[in-house]
Amino acid sequence: MSFVKGLRCRECGREYPARLLSGCEDCFGPLEVDYNYEGIQAVLSREVLAARPRSMWKYHELLPLENPPVVGLSSGGTPLVRARRLGRALGLDNLYVKNDSVSSPTLSFKDRVTGVAVNKAIEFKLEAVGCASTGNLANSVAANAAAAGIPSFILIPENLEQAKITTTAVFGSRLIAVRGNYDDVNRLCSQIADRHPWGFVNVNLRPYYAEGSKTFGFEIAEDLDWRAPDAIVVPMAGGSLISKLYKGLNELEQLGLLRAPVHTRLFGAQATGCNPITAAVKKGATEIQPVKPNTIAKSLAIGNPADGYYAARMMVKSGGWGEDASDEEIVAGIHLLAETEGIFTETAGGVTIAVTRKLIAQGRLKRDELIVLAITGNGLKTLDAIPVARPEVIEPRLAAFEALIGGKSNVA
Repeated sequence: MSFVKGLRCRECGREYPARLLSGCEDCFGPLEVDYNYEGIQAVLSREVLAARPRSMWKYHELLPLENPPVVGLSSGGTPLVRARRLGRALGLDNLYVKNDSVSSPTLSFKDRVTGVAVNKAIEFKLEAVGCASTGNLANSVAANAAAAGIPSFILIPENLEQAKITTTAVFGSRLIAVRGNYDDVNRLCSQIADRHPWGFVNVNLRPYYAEGSKTFGFEIAEDLDWRAPDAIVVPMAGGSLISKLYKGLNELEQLGLLRAPVHTRLFGAQATGCNPITAAVKKGATEIQPVKPNTIAKSLAIGNPADGYYAARMMVKSGGWGEDASDEEIVAGIHLLAETEGIFTETAGGVTIAVTRKLIAQGRLKRDELIVLAITGNGLKTLDAIPVARPEVIEPRLAAFEALIGGKSNVA
């Protein structure tokens, strides 16, 4: 049973039926899905959710599908890791990592949003799906489209990392590189969506697509025994994830599922080479000034973020902040997470760790607070960004090994 009432404009409040539409016809504001919360509250409880299999679909009443999903069935349900060693390194006593670098099927949180969008495209009986992408979304759209047996058209900037190109092309998508940055690609996709009967997940399917991000927050709250954390640090590209985390946590409170009111402060993290949202927050503004991306964090390289205004507003409203990190700090963040918690994240996760360090130094995150860091993608996707030393080579003799390490029991 679906509890979707329709779409509602985030600016003027005009309501629409649940159709293939992304912008308000009156004020051109973005649309989002509106639900019958009274109906959901009547059927959903902590006990009901605890009895369901662990995946993003256990929260299906709060997702915009009319029918059970047919692809992406194993998406979500990723671990919330108590990060004790990373916490000691950073000076935090109650630190957690939400690890979507192991998400199914393509090792990033984009599996959540794409799972919703591709299933919605199937419900709308669209001929094909597509996206503009900096990599992770391309992987996920291609994989879910392949599983659904429908064609996909993936448009990417021409300088995308080779690993992300390979892990998209393998699914048989029509992969097209565009001369320009993500914003150029996105404009082209908007034009294609106007001309062809296809579903571009982050264009005409965007109101439905974005709802998948809420499940990231739902799982955090459930794994914390139905409590919202004091703070969450979230990497930002288009700004949708941090905005929908705010919506999702407040939905749980509205439904009476949380044991205490939401007091979570949202902290957005960007690369210094592409920081339109954090720059706005630092200036005390919510209006976004587009920038030209120049960073190794290509998955965050969106110079004109679609949800930037809302992300900035939610950070300020929640009492959080926005901060950014240099390429060198990003690489150091990747190494720190790997060396303390055994989690290999892509450059976006390096941004999260590096920004967390700065927020602690600024006094914005406190030692005894319950803090969650959002790790949204796997390091195998951005190998070119991580310089590592070549292995030491020895002869196959014990004496050679002990000479290398300096003795029988020395551990470097």
